[in-house]
Amino acid sequence: MQAGYPGDGRSRVIASVALVALATAGSAMAQAWPAKPIRIIVPYAPGGPFDEVARILSQRMNESWGQPVMVENRSGAGGSIAAELVARSAPDGYTLLHGNAGPITINPSLMRKVGYDPVRDFAPVSLLLTSAMVLVVHPSLPVRSVADLVRLARAHPGELNYASAGIGNLQHLGMESLQAMAGIRMNHVPYKGAAPAFVDIFGGRIGLMFANVVGATPHIKAGKLRAVAVSSARRTASLPDVPAVAESYPGFDMPAWMGILAAAATPRDIVARLSAEFARIMQHPEVRPRLIAQGADPVGGSPADLAALIARELELHGSIIRSSGIRPE
Repeated sequence: MQAGYPGDGRSRVIASVALVALATAGSAMAQAWPAKPIRIIVPYAPGGPFDEVARILSQRMNESWGQPVMVENRSGAGGSIAAELVARSAPDGYTLLHGNAGPITINPSLMRKVGYDPVRDFAPVSLLLTSAMVLVVHPSLPVRSVADLVRLARAHPGELNYASAGIGNLQHLGMESLQAMAGIRMNHVPYKGAAPAFVDIFGGRIGLMFANVVGATPHIKAGKLRAVAVSSARRTASLPDVPAVAESYPGFDMPAWMGILAAAATPRDIVARLSAEFARIMQHPEVRPRLIAQGADPVGGSPADLAALIARELELHGSIIRSSGIRPE
């Protein structure tokens, strides 16, 4: 065999030296990290729950790492603009996506082109928290349980109107999934966000919707809305007397979530350091009770936890979108 061809001793030595050099460089990079400001990219406008959580993370990371951690809002295209920005960023842990189902597990099936692959182009870092959606109805609607809703919908097929914060939104997918499992059909009325949908439910012009538990709870307590069921697999601590849809239809599990993702090929050591930091923040005694009071379940999960959730939801949400024939606005 001629020297220099695959398999000869010299080639194996060169390859081994190269691998050691790469590993050493990666380890040195991780040890020096962070050496400059970190950006947390939020895919929605300032002022909402995503922005609030991102700023909690930023403050706590600033305190522990001594490097500026900046929150940058890049809204548009249902979160896909921010996701594409992070997917195309340098894989060095300095640009992070504060993501959720929208850009990661819904848009890739809903939109014709998003500019990134939700699995190939990202390194999952941490599942920060989950929160239930809650099925709410106008108090005049004779519905106090999922069974009541199913009976009413079957007695009046195609006559009940339900709202969502937009076509393809998680609220929309949740109701489509419930209808498929229960064998009922209602009319979807999409809105430009949850706030205008709430206004029409308060006025009795729309009968019901799935809503984020954080936004809906004050209206439930004020008697403007009636809570029927939550979308998570189990009851939520903020509404312990409200049953889960899964108690009527086993397997129904559609929580909202927030997680952190980095660009693919970000060194594992850096991902591990980030994941440990986010887990610490989610358990912080000044952070955890605050999030629980707002209806969230702080998780601080591992990269594997977030990867498993994404894989499950890509299949679930894609199936709902295809079977329901949902198309973007």
